[in-house]
Amino acid sequence: MSEFASRRMMMVDTQVRPSDVTKFPIIDAMLHVPREVYVPRDKLQAAYIGENVEIAPGRVVLEPRTLAKMLDALDIQPGEMVLDLGCGLGYSAAVIARLADTVVAVEEDADLAAEAQRALSEEGVDNAIVVAGPLAEGAARHGPYDVITIEGGIEELPEVLAAQLKDGGRIAAVFMEGALGTVKTGIRHDGRIVWRFAFHAAAPLLAGFARTRGFVL
Repeated sequence: MSEFASRRMMMVDTQVRPSDVTKFPIIDAMLHVPREVYVPRDKLQAAYIGENVEIAPGRVVLEPRTLAKMLDALDIQPGEMVLDLGCGLGYSAAVIARLADTVVAVEEDADLAAEAQRALSEEGVDNAIVVAGPLAEGAARHGPYDVITIEGGIEELPEVLAAQLKDGGRIAAVFMEGALGTVKTGIRHDGRIVWRFAFHAAAPLLAGFARTRGFVL
């Protein structure tokens, strides 16, 4: 077994399984997707640590526990289409691609988007595409989606994104209040999303997802 394969197994055994992630498809995906492929070259040794890995200023690959628990709560099914916002270098899209029918991954940073598409293609992930564009705008022309995942912190969800979720569709995001974060999952019913608490986690606030501040004299 290679060094990274051994680290991958240890990641699942020490970070994912103990966090009450029991769905076999998620465990299997995280055992098989080489996380080291989807981090910057100078962060290879940090690929399997139990914390967020920075890939660009203000941007991270979510820690394995956070991503796994989000996916566990969403319960993605084999026939579903997923919108993955802030895919970075493609790790989340690669994991989700093993669970879903199709993944449309959006990345705002054009360089990250190109690298993500290259990595996914080289790894044979042929059911995920990377779209370069503002995360807060999503990818409406490919939707609506069964599931939306957001790979970073938000304060509020733009309505344009909520509109890209099918009725009955699910969404998960890390809601940040200062330095404290809470992962919530939502289900869209009759044009509105009903949110519920899932677990605690934190991530840098993504551009375009800050709460609109009222003007104060």
